[in-house]
Amino acid sequence: MLGKLQDWNDTIAALATPQGVGAIGVIRVSGNDAWAIVNKLFPSKNLQQQPGHTLHVGLLKSGNETLDEVVLSLYKAPKSYTGENVIEISCHGSFYIQQQILQALATHGARLAKPGEFTQRAFLNGKLDLTQAEAVADLIASNTAASSKNALKNMRGGFSGILGNLRDQLITFSALIELELDFSQEDVEFADRKKLYNLLSEIGLQVAALLQSFRLGNVVKNGVQVAIIGKPNAGKSTLLNALLKEDRAIVSDIAGTTRDTIEETLNINGILFRLIDTAGIREHTSGIIETIGVERSLEKMRNADLVLYLFDVREETNQSLQSAVQTLQGQQKNYLLVGNKVDDNGTTFEQDFNGLGNIVFISARHNINIEVLQEKLFSLIVEDKSLLNDTLVTNTRHVSALEKVQQSLHEIIDALDNQLPGDLVALDIRRCLHFLGEITGEITNEDQLDYIFSKFCIGK
Repeated sequence: MLGKLQDWNDTIAALATPQGVGAIGVIRVSGNDAWAIVNKLFPSKNLQQQPGHTLHVGLLKSGNETLDEVVLSLYKAPKSYTGENVIEISCHGSFYIQQQILQALATHGARLAKPGEFTQRAFLNGKLDLTQAEAVADLIASNTAASSKNALKNMRGGFSGILGNLRDQLITFSALIELELDFSQEDVEFADRKKLYNLLSEIGLQVAALLQSFRLGNVVKNGVQVAIIGKPNAGKSTLLNALLKEDRAIVSDIAGTTRDTIEETLNINGILFRLIDTAGIREHTSGIIETIGVERSLEKMRNADLVLYLFDVREETNQSLQSAVQTLQGQQKNYLLVGNKVDDNGTTFEQDFNGLGNIVFISARHNINIEVLQEKLFSLIVEDKSLLNDTLVTNTRHVSALEKVQQSLHEIIDALDNQLPGDLVALDIRRCLHFLGEITGEITNEDQLDYIFSKFCIGK
């Protein structure tokens, strides 16, 4: 399959910058004939006589028609992103100009690229492994410091480096065990079983750590869904505005002002929190619209990663809160109790709600303890800040393969414990190597590649 894909010899082109009016746009061309095709449009000089990693300024023409004045960046294979001959055309940001250039490239033999095809070629040509290629897409989609940092680390081989080291050590033992099969009559052991046990234990610990990192990795990549829940007029909309530092939600003293959910994002220490302001929850509502709003609030609560239960310290009691806590615990929700309007209740409120666990007291209206609340939200999701510097698994495909690796490690250990023949042990090791290879792309299939790279943006 890989041989088939590597035999692609056509040349592709696509706009590498977002569509729309801007100062410049960049069109990327990659393939064996990239230089020859662009050379037909660039009468200023013969590009095929120029060295790689050089810039050239001139007019781009199609026949007698001038398309634009451009800057060409030349990259000669294999020293390019895709490993092929590449030219990047920096033109003016007019949509019309960009389309005219792409049309001219197509006329002279280039094909419009599919989503992710440049990175797919980089993978097929050995410039990136599969985890690095996927990290490229994560880096493009990153919108916080934490997600950007993790994606950049993996793009530079952080995750694949760990897996490659594990795989190399297993390959060594696999070769030694298979070598023993050639000397089965001699009853010799080339592979030290004790060292193999130690290696399997070490690999198991690293795989378990990678699997455990997915909880935080998923948060870093996708953010945290936080449902702000509470009774009508508890101050949920005021709290949303206080956290965002802008008037996003309508605030009123009239209970039940919010009839539908409002969603906004908040960046806390590099983690994206997706805040959902919900309609106030009460048993009896005054109309159909409010009833629908309450139902949506309950649905958001069920689907949230974290529930922020807001209550009015002047109206709530310890006993009534106990009931809310039992409901949240019964649904196995990660939650935080937030007592609001403390500015109106003197200094007795903390004693009134002893024994309720995770609780923060604030005044949303007067911005009291809002920063304390933000830090509490962060600490509930990221228990140890230092973990953000570790390699984090963010991809469900990787999790599935790592779980198979973990299972196959157990099978190897069972085989050793039961003193099974070397050929069966070698078979179990090869199965483990197979699953490790699936992650980095040493072992893959065309359908899988098409699915992975189809999620990329065109031009990357």
